[in-house]
Amino acid sequence: MPSLKSIRRRITSVKSTQKITRAMKMVAAARLNRAQLRIKALRPYAVKTAEVLRSLAGRAGGDEEGAHQLLAQRPVKRVLLLVLTSDRGLAGAFNSSIQRAAERKIAELRGEGFEVLLGAIGRKGRDYLKRRGLEARHDWSGMGEPTAELAAEIARTVSREFVEGEVDRVIVLFNEFKSAMTQKVTFLPLLPIETAAEPAPAANAPASGKNMSDYIYEPSQAALLDRLLPMYVEVSVFRAMLDSSASEHGARMTAMDSATNNAKKMIGALTLEYNRARQAAITKELMEIIGGAEAIKD
Repeated sequence: MPSLKSIRRRITSVKSTQKITRAMKMVAAARLNRAQLRIKALRPYAVKTAEVLRSLAGRAGGDEEGAHQLLAQRPVKRVLLLVLTSDRGLAGAFNSSIQRAAERKIAELRGEGFEVLLGAIGRKGRDYLKRRGLEARHDWSGMGEPTAELAAEIARTVSREFVEGEVDRVIVLFNEFKSAMTQKVTFLPLLPIETAAEPAPAANAPASGKNMSDYIYEPSQAALLDRLLPMYVEVSVFRAMLDSSASEHGARMTAMDSATNNAKKMIGALTLEYNRARQAAITKELMEIIGGAEAIKD
């Protein structure tokens, strides 16, 4: 049986860990709230951008649409997969689920005969690719919280490579935020932009009161598309980054809550073990005293 001193030391250690996990849970909850507010603020802008883009591309027609390089459909030889993870751990299965999905997707694409190029957004993804012997073409890690500037940099880089023919398709792999306890591994086709595949606005979204086809576009639809398409890529990347950030904080909050509860149970079990050991030590000491007294009488 462990000594009383060693049990007390373990209880102290677990209590110290519990304080840390409780603090991390509170920090993650605060960051999750901020991340949710950022997602909520971006959503109307993203929805309206997609709505205008669909209208422009649809009215431009097939021949006009083909003139825009970010919409160009061509035979696929090289696919760029952007793996979006976090810079830090202690977030449950947040990173490992992305890593497993990336491995499956790479195998699937290679099985279809495509050359797979990789980009890492987040230190955990970069380190995972390195451990697997996979070279990351791009590394955007250690950047902290998502920013519009970083999203714009990523969007410009992948758009340039797509336009120049270095890659024929760009896919973003990230955790889509559903709730604090639920994240969904998602593959977002980024390039070429598929305007027909864009989802319609949510049923509860406020009606604009005017059909998009009623608008007159100046200076021209083609000029607007030239400005709107790169902007749409930036918004899509930023949305994925915000979703991933919220998912990370939600997963970390859940993991730290579970760790705090487990620490509480462990403290209870160790306290019970300590009391039993203490009781056994007292009983043994009493027996020795009684035995000594009996020996003196004899």
